[in-house]
Amino acid sequence: MASDPPVPSRPTTPRPLTEAAFRDLYRRLRGRAPEGGENRRGALHRLTPERVVAAAAEVRCGRTVSLAATVETRSAPDSPEPASHRMTAPAHGETGAPGLVFARDRFAMNVHGDVDSHLDALCHVIFDGELYGGVPASTVTPAGAGALTLDLVRDGIAGRGVLLDIPRLREVPWLDPGDQVTAEDLVAAEAAQRTAVGPGDLLFVRVGHRLRRRTLGPWDVTRARAGLHPTAMEFLAERGVSVLGSDGNSDAAPSAVAGVGFPVHVLAVNALGLHLLDWLDFEELVPHCERQERWHFLCVIAPLRLPAATGSPVNPIALL
Repeated sequence: MASDPPVPSRPTTPRPLTEAAFRDLYRRLRGRAPEGGENRRGALHRLTPERVVAAAAEVRCGRTVSLAATVETRSAPDSPEPASHRMTAPAHGETGAPGLVFARDRFAMNVHGDVDSHLDALCHVIFDGELYGGVPASTVTPAGAGALTLDLVRDGIAGRGVLLDIPRLREVPWLDPGDQVTAEDLVAAEAAQRTAVGPGDLLFVRVGHRLRRRTLGPWDVTRARAGLHPTAMEFLAERGVSVLGSDGNSDAAPSAVAGVGFPVHVLAVNALGLHLLDWLDFEELVPHCERQERWHFLCVIAPLRLPAATGSPVNPIALL
């Protein structure tokens, strides 16, 4: 008679970091950032034309899958300032008029909210008065950012995406709010999924946020959310990752570092020069990866052309 499968043990909670330990980690990671002319593109300098061509060769069946969530237009605990979408035309009764009539609408959103999928530019995170690469924070003014803006990715980002599914590794539907993903988790997920993260890759880390939200309803993610432990950023530095994305915002809450609310944002954007993709949705992608037994794919990201912006709504597309 077959025995029941073992119940996976709950991972040990990583230790919090003191502010001094965090700053030591920050200095180490910042020391790995590129210097010279490549510095202003951050980690995207690793995403060479040769690597883009190699990523294009990953396409097998031609299936496209969106990695973005539907834009939220209703207020919720995690979206007190939802996006606004309203029709501006046609006027009431105009649809029955003869001849040509255009339907028109207007859209506005808080780019860096806690529910809609978006990209963080390198000017988004200020730490100790500086942006990535030591650029003075004074370059960000009320008129817009003057350096390291969204304009760096005006031609889009295309490369090899790799999805590491941490709930799948732990045999749970999602990580609970407050759970933290360690470097050991990332290495174990690579092994379990028979894939590997390498230089120039776009790394996507699933914590199951979207599935939990759809199942249990939205909650105040400013107080509790799953994310990466700050020390997991050493894994990304060692592998030479170019972009980091998550179905959360990569940072756990409560923070693992006293006095620093978003330590992963600081380490990723400000120290390593990584563009971040926050609040993505991997629930449609996962079944395709499982069926194909492949967790890597070509990924194309096309932000808006907003030269002085600190971020953009985005709809990343995985091509399988």
